[in-house]
Amino acid sequence: METIYAERKPNTIRKFLTRLRFSFSTGYGNTYMKHQLDSFGIFQRPGFAPRVFQKNNPLDTTYTNWINRVTADTLAVTPESFLVNGDNAKIGFKGRGKNIPFNIRMHYEFLKRYRIGVGYSYEHLTLGEFSPISFKDSIGTFRPGQHRGWMRKFYGYAGGSFYRIDKFLFTGDLEVGSYKPKRNFDNTSIKRSIYFNLGVTTEYELSEYLKLYVRPSFDFKKYTLNVEGSNGNSIKHKMNAGYLQVGLSYSIPELPRCYLKDCKIQINHAHGNKEYRSRRHPIYKKQNPGYGENHPTLIKYKGRNKRKLNPY
Repeated sequence: METIYAERKPNTIRKFLTRLRFSFSTGYGNTYMKHQLDSFGIFQRPGFAPRVFQKNNPLDTTYTNWINRVTADTLAVTPESFLVNGDNAKIGFKGRGKNIPFNIRMHYEFLKRYRIGVGYSYEHLTLGEFSPISFKDSIGTFRPGQHRGWMRKFYGYAGGSFYRIDKFLFTGDLEVGSYKPKRNFDNTSIKRSIYFNLGVTTEYELSEYLKLYVRPSFDFKKYTLNVEGSNGNSIKHKMNAGYLQVGLSYSIPELPRCYLKDCKIQINHAHGNKEYRSRRHPIYKKQNPGYGENHPTLIKYKGRNKRKLNPY
């Protein structure tokens, strides 16, 4: 038989490239922000947004915008004003923000279970109102100035698949990297931590090379904002976030598409000593299907044919 059939030559480069997957996703997120003012106090004058002040100089300089761009202020204290010190009570604020992320990622899959790669995310962040964690009857809410902006992330990615059912694959994964808010934050006064993101990716296999996926995840990150003119005091912020993203992942097919325009073969096949995939199936359909896999519903059960006595 070896004299009749040509030996098929494997394409080692494409076999490697098909394990590289390129992903794009977007979705929605909620940022949960919180900070305590151990080294400061809170000054609330009726009719104005709250201010913070140094514990040692309560009537000297106050500050606004201590979330993203701290600004010195000289609002006068009146008899109706409320003042509380971080030494005497647990004080601080918490608030939420909205995120719309746009994420691209490339990862390599190996041993049919594991994956490792890199990614980049660019997301729109809108900060909401912040409310006090104590003295809620005496301290008002506020919204930071320049509350809309962008944030970028670079990260490394790793994951491991732990369960499969039919065309669904479940993978636990981790992102570790750096993040940087854009112009609405004063990055010269901010010291950022690295961030961690834990999630579970549920993939649905459209074909061997195209997958639809959903990924709920949670971010852990924080930063320290230095307050200029406060004797070296700073404010530590937690900036955790929850996300739900939907995306597509694509890998380069291991076999090239058949070059013969009139070829009607619907499975992987050979011409000469080279193997090709079918021209008959779009990339979102199985490329090497078994009988009835791409069209499991008979014509007589589709659309208006359901009502016809003879749909053929």
